[in-house]
Amino acid sequence: MSFFGFGQSADIDIVLNDAETRKKAEHKSEDGRKDKYFLFYDGETVSGKVNVTLKYPGKRLEHNGIKIEFIGQIELYYDRGNHHEFVSLVKDLARPGELTQSQTFDFEFTHVEKPYESYTGQNVKLRYFLRATVGRRLNDISKELDIVVHTLSTYPELNSSIKMEVGIEDCLHIEFEYNKSKYHLKDVIVGKIYFLLVRIKIRHMEIDIIKRETTGTGPNVYHENDTIAKYEIMDGAPVRGESIPIRLFLAGYEMTPTMRDINKKFSVRYYLNLVLIDEEERRYFKQQEITLWRKGDIVRKSMSHQAAIASQRFEGSSHPEKSQSQSTEEDDS
Repeated sequence: MSFFGFGQSADIDIVLNDAETRKKAEHKSEDGRKDKYFLFYDGETVSGKVNVTLKYPGKRLEHNGIKIEFIGQIELYYDRGNHHEFVSLVKDLARPGELTQSQTFDFEFTHVEKPYESYTGQNVKLRYFLRATVGRRLNDISKELDIVVHTLSTYPELNSSIKMEVGIEDCLHIEFEYNKSKYHLKDVIVGKIYFLLVRIKIRHMEIDIIKRETTGTGPNVYHENDTIAKYEIMDGAPVRGESIPIRLFLAGYEMTPTMRDINKKFSVRYYLNLVLIDEEERRYFKQQEITLWRKGDIVRKSMSHQAAIASQRFEGSSHPEKSQSQSTEEDDS
């Protein structure tokens, strides 16, 4: 922008080098709208061009330097004035001077650490963005480009099943079991519920997936519970000795990986909540935390393919077709 409409000004545009081929991911904004952003992972290089286009050709633009920043920051909605930056990288593109014509500047941030997943919640936002700035004496000209980061995990080594009981003395005794405690975002929760003693009339039974977002520390801690899914197990009265199987597909729900104590600012946890309602509308429930993680399909497949090739070379296998078919089966599993 120019001061009182006089003098030179410019438009800034940030273009990624691999914009045509890089995958995009949907991400929710504060107002609930979903937009698509370029998707990055931890350790990937971020490179591209900054185009500075002069609005009035022939007029010079004086500046105090041109730079681009890569920023990862957390914003707590109750403390909007403060942005907590956990990644802050700067590249100087031009020293103070003047532009006499439109110009393009190359930039590259090599193997950038992106430790946390992008997240927009009820009380907090974690975002990554590029910001290009032309420094001016009175008012800087700047442009931001948001990106989305996903954190990938490998299969957890320890993944024990969950067993719990719900009981009211001499009235109700229920046991329920889930096949594991850690699930990837496209997983299936498989379980079973056993009715060992039923002396109250149960009218309805369901499993809820609850997301709990915790922000702040000390006296300024805020908890927001959001019911992500409701899965009806039964509608009617069970009898003693009955067992009910559960299969709950997670792929259809909008969830993030579990996020614990992110930069000491916030956490996002998920719980399975078993709810029973009797004929007098009394509610009984039992809650159990589960861990969600994002499966790195593409990375895992390429790695397993490379491992298969390496093992063939090492063993000097005389049956490469067999080894290849085995690796394909493993990839598909």
